[in-house]
Amino acid sequence: MVAEVMINFLLQIAFTVGLIFLFGWLISLCNKKFYSNFGKFGRAVCYVTGIIGTPVHELSHALFCVLFGHRITEIRLFQISSDGTLGYVNHSYNRRNLYQRIGNFFIGVAPVVVISAILYGLACALLPAFVDSVHAFSAAANVGDAEDMFFGIGDIFVAFFSAAGNWQWWVFVGVGLFLCLHMTLSGADIKNAVTGLVALLLLLLAADIILAAVSADALQAFTQWTVAAGSCMLCFFLLALIISLLGVAFSALISFLIKR
Repeated sequence: MVAEVMINFLLQIAFTVGLIFLFGWLISLCNKKFYSNFGKFGRAVCYVTGIIGTPVHELSHALFCVLFGHRITEIRLFQISSDGTLGYVNHSYNRRNLYQRIGNFFIGVAPVVVISAILYGLACALLPAFVDSVHAFSAAANVGDAEDMFFGIGDIFVAFFSAAGNWQWWVFVGVGLFLCLHMTLSGADIKNAVTGLVALLLLLLAADIILAAVSADALQAFTQWTVAAGSCMLCFFLLALIISLLGVAFSALISFLIKR
């Protein structure tokens, strides 16, 4: 029973917390490269994209503050400051309240989750055929079959780029880039997320132990649901990463043309 609980627990972490931190880090690397390609104009470009991206980033934090009962003490949706801080949300909470403590994790990683959700909403409106392929992949996701997972993700990419001939695709990528460029989690965001992570993991482990005590099928069903949800989330994290990589390619092209 112990081994079964730990295997399911690790799978659940991999397809939730693991994906959030992995893609948050990868997209952060892309964003740094995007701005560095503009050289001395990087900060100005950051301000331009930040007019849209920063308010969404900060409102993401604020949304999860409200959802987890934190008190917002100060919020700045967009600013131009000497230290490079474009926006912030200050909040307070009851440290003895487990729900509010767990909320720190979701508040910290909120921009990655919320902006991915916004991309999903935009895709539903602009690229419905692509969204259908994502749903099909999520429903059929089987973490035990790596080959199916690999080819399923490949099909997602094919479906995405197949829509490049439509104007909706270009609008989606353009708007998505402004958002993805500000998915990057700050050091304060990560620190805040870590303060709630331990409590979240302990709660998840406790839930797994209880489910395993009820029946092995209940634990497996919960893990399968987590994997399916994580697979859908993976598709849109990958989509955000692809948009970020397209942004890096675009900025590299502009940099090349400027230097000629």
